[in-house]
Amino acid sequence: MNITFRPTTEHDVACLPAIERAAGQRFRDSPELAWLADGDVISAEQHRDYAERGYSWLALANDRPVGFILTEAHALSLFIVELSVHLDWQGQGIGRQLIACAADHARSAGLTSLTLTTFRDVPWNAPFYARLGFEFVTALTPELRQKREEEAAHGFAFETRCAMRLPLS
Repeated sequence: MNITFRPTTEHDVACLPAIERAAGQRFRDSPELAWLADGDVISAEQHRDYAERGYSWLALANDRPVGFILTEAHALSLFIVELSVHLDWQGQGIGRQLIACAADHARSAGLTSLTLTTFRDVPWNAPFYARLGFEFVTALTPELRQKREEEAAHGFAFETRCAMRLPLS
């Protein structure tokens, strides 16, 4: 199996919502979060915007898209907006490699860390990121505070979520 990684192009965006939907099916294993499996996904138009700004990378298996990462620049960090790997391709290191693509971009842009918000107790969320070296953030930057407030406004219980940071050297 040949797995490659590259920046997302306009020609890729149409398939990305389906990858996010397939990745989200894993939430069916968690009764209190199963509703996320049928929740909204990022639109192709939104994906196009991330790709055009250079904030999206794609994982391909034999030239077929199987995962992506979307980011946005904050003052000192590159924030991970979404990391999705198709359910059939999870557990093969694709997510770690996509994070490495984002980290390389952040370093080249002079940013000092990767940041994200995620579920504190879902095994493939905060515990996954912690294994990669991400640390829990208790003193939130204004950008991370805003992200947490937006999540709460969209129905995510504040205490189930957390912010994390990976220092880049």
